[in-house]
Amino acid sequence: MINRFEVTETNKMIENYNLDVRTITLGISLLDCISDDLETLNNNIYNKIKRLAGNLVQTGEDISKEYGIPIVNKRISVTPIALIGGSACKKSEDFVTIAKTLDKVAKEVGVNFLGGYSALVNKGMTPAEENLIRSIPEALAVTERVCSSVNVGSSKTGINMDAVRLMGEIVHKTAEKTANQDSLGCAKLVVFCNAPDDNPFMAGAFHGVTEADAIINVGVSGPGVVRHALKKVRGENFEVLCDTIKKTAFKVTRVGQLVAEEASRRLNVPFGIVDLSLAPTPAIGDSVADILQEIGLERTGAPGTTAALALLNDQVKKGGVMASSYVGGLSGAFIPVSEDQGMIDAVKEGALCIEKLEAMTCVCSVGLDMIAIPGDTKPTTIAGIIADESAIGMINQKTTAVRVIPVIGKGVGEMVEFGGLLGYAPIMPVNSFSCDAFVNRTGRIPAPIHSFKN
Repeated sequence: MINRFEVTETNKMIENYNLDVRTITLGISLLDCISDDLETLNNNIYNKIKRLAGNLVQTGEDISKEYGIPIVNKRISVTPIALIGGSACKKSEDFVTIAKTLDKVAKEVGVNFLGGYSALVNKGMTPAEENLIRSIPEALAVTERVCSSVNVGSSKTGINMDAVRLMGEIVHKTAEKTANQDSLGCAKLVVFCNAPDDNPFMAGAFHGVTEADAIINVGVSGPGVVRHALKKVRGENFEVLCDTIKKTAFKVTRVGQLVAEEASRRLNVPFGIVDLSLAPTPAIGDSVADILQEIGLERTGAPGTTAALALLNDQVKKGGVMASSYVGGLSGAFIPVSEDQGMIDAVKEGALCIEKLEAMTCVCSVGLDMIAIPGDTKPTTIAGIIADESAIGMINQKTTAVRVIPVIGKGVGEMVEFGGLLGYAPIMPVNSFSCDAFVNRTGRIPAPIHSFKN
């Protein structure tokens, strides 16, 4: 039971420190929608999503009003479309029709994003998976709410460098296709290593094939709450610091658990996981970078940043797992540049560069996220960045990801505005030395020795 003190404390966190449930994500399996006829397939997809998700948005709004808990986003994730469209889609253009169907039903049920326009190619690509990947630039250009992800590596299988090279080209083509929107399409495209099956956060969400027919996953967020708690223990030792983060993460996760169980009951859909990630927003005071500075850094990017982030990430996980039996997804601290005002300020002041961000991804929850780079960055350079992040994930047995945005027509130092939760960002410089000969090798980087555990 939640007592009166906890209710009062939660209300303060919501009113003063930007505590929110970032998303309720309804995962939907489309495996029973498969058909070798494209029109039938699209109709099956539309009808199943419409039937299961018709009350999702209203349910989220009702819970928010009744409990006084902000629920910022209501979203849908579906089975990777490369698997669903394999029989019916003979060319890339066929997959684009599915993207349009997904966008149409997402608008009709009222969710802000739908994830799962995805392919899992960490060991190899089928013709259908390659067709889906090649369709991504057009699919993201002609839709508003569809999000795409591609998993190119894992600790168990290694890194598919053919897919990495292709994704460097796809990211750049997506930027070109959406150049009139400051290359916004790339903000809806993530390249993963070790992608989790139950991630509720966009743009990387998809409904894993090991999941039930439908599932409710909830993502909570509370950087402002953690920062406020740490203000009270300035100058204290690491034991006090860590205990404070753990206790705060516990309270934040309890809110997510409450919402998840209630949404599950009302929608008559099983509860999956709570993702207890600290996901920042551009709002003042809702920043992971500010937490790192509260821990003791003058500015994020200073020496000690990676250690401070490792501490934060670990204590968030330790506190959260005590509040819910089913913690999953990504869970920890996110470091997207454009979505975090503290990160933006650190880049502007020269404290933070891509190389330091890459070091930080060794210990955070995801990877190089929402980073704007010059529009003339070569596809092979983007592929090299993807390969580096994938290697970190593969070797360390963790999820890593790349969501970089080569903004066509803009260069280092210019600003780009994405709007809403996606925020704004300065264009960051990228190492200009070539990795072409490395990226253009064909085949696969083998899995590390610790992958052999059978």
